[in-house]
Amino acid sequence: MHVIKVIGMSCAHCVSAIEAAVLKVDNRARVEVDLQAGEVRIDSAEVAAPFRAAIEQAGYTVGD
Repeated sequence: MHVIKVIGMSCAHCVSAIEAAVLKVDNRARVEVDLQAGEVRIDSAEVAAPFRAAIEQAGYTVGD
């Protein structure tokens, strides 16, 4: 399970955009976006780097 901090998420559109970006990397991943915590939890066998890059390409800032 990967937990990625994402800065700038604020609405349902953000959730949809991030879910879509993650699923482009691994369409079998389980994705949970927590707006309040500013986190995306991804259950996937893939490494975290491609998910982080996909979220950034979707227009969001990934934190440490």
